[in-house]
Amino acid sequence: MTSTVSSPERRYDLDWIRVGAFFLLILYHVGMFYVPWDWHVKSPHPVEKLELAMFLTNPWRLTLLFLVSGAATRFMADKVTVGALTGMRVARLLPPLLFAMFVIVPPQSYYQVIEYVAAHPGAPVDAGASYLDFWGKYVTASGHWCSPDGCLITPTWNHMWFVAYLLLYTLALAGLLLAWKGAGQGLQRAAERMLKGPWLIALPVVYLGLLRAWLYPRYGETHALIGDHYVHAVSFSAFLLGFGLAKSELLRQRLIAVRWPALILAAMAYAGWAAFAFHYRNDTPTPTAELKLLMRFVHAADTWCSIVAILGFGAKHLNRGGATLRYLTLGVFPFYLIHQTLIVVAAHHLARLGLPQPVEATILIVFTFAGCLATYEAVRRIPGVRLLFGLKGQPRASASRPPAFA
Repeated sequence: MTSTVSSPERRYDLDWIRVGAFFLLILYHVGMFYVPWDWHVKSPHPVEKLELAMFLTNPWRLTLLFLVSGAATRFMADKVTVGALTGMRVARLLPPLLFAMFVIVPPQSYYQVIEYVAAHPGAPVDAGASYLDFWGKYVTASGHWCSPDGCLITPTWNHMWFVAYLLLYTLALAGLLLAWKGAGQGLQRAAERMLKGPWLIALPVVYLGLLRAWLYPRYGETHALIGDHYVHAVSFSAFLLGFGLAKSELLRQRLIAVRWPALILAAMAYAGWAAFAFHYRNDTPTPTAELKLLMRFVHAADTWCSIVAILGFGAKHLNRGGATLRYLTLGVFPFYLIHQTLIVVAAHHLARLGLPQPVEATILIVFTFAGCLATYEAVRRIPGVRLLFGLKGQPRASASRPPAFA
């Protein structure tokens, strides 16, 4: 049995979840400086056990963001024409993407090259005599910054791949809406029919597990747009699912009902996945093919059950708006644009001060959030600059007011 009963025109729980997910992403990128995984800049004292904390959000953080983005798009799509929706999303996403690629992201690549040169004396890699010299090579793709592992292709988008993919998915959705005017209700009814009873958990886990087993070994995760088949399969599916479930009161109630079982299953899946990934982190010893296959479905269970638990608890408890949520909802996109550059630049210089690592990490976290807040407070008051940070729709009068928290 299906229902088209819709929840109110604003889902505060999804707004809170979006804000929380982006803030967790900032902490995750701070962690990337310290774990042994490859990143733009690295701490001289990596912390292997921090990987276990990173595994807490690694499987689901971006899938959740694409799902919530799809839900936000549904509320917008139901109010405007397809043409207006497309124009609004392009106006909000494309200028920040281009601005970031040519202004915000280059310092990340600069310090990445600087650290590579420092770690490989004599390597035929040159960052240039100054940052301006580097930037000139960056924007003209003439740096020839190569290592045995590959070349740094510029201009690049680094963390802004999420925005590029979101723009692509919005355009694809616009095409779908042109061909199928009732796509929102249709996807909602399909989700209500399929995601009920045990299938609410089982069906997405099987789907994500199959993608992880089939596409991930072949294509991995590149964030290069072309050929990133695994990421597209997962992320666009999540985007469409969010578009379909956004206004379904029936699915909202189902998610609330299974929030505790989902949380327990997510915790169990995390324990299994984290233990496996940490034990075999250097492929020594090498896991068997059967164990790898099993863990791909455990990873899928971790992903989906975590999302279900977050959506369920959010729907139950995060159903109030207010000034704080309004402020953070507007600010979270500028936070996302600037945060990784702040982390990279600050981490590179902090690492050279020889501070105790807990003190260093605390300073890095505080500096990043303070820098994001200061950036938002500055750019939201300047009409031309607001456009570059995705704030075109914010009225000038309200943008010039000091933040009000309640």
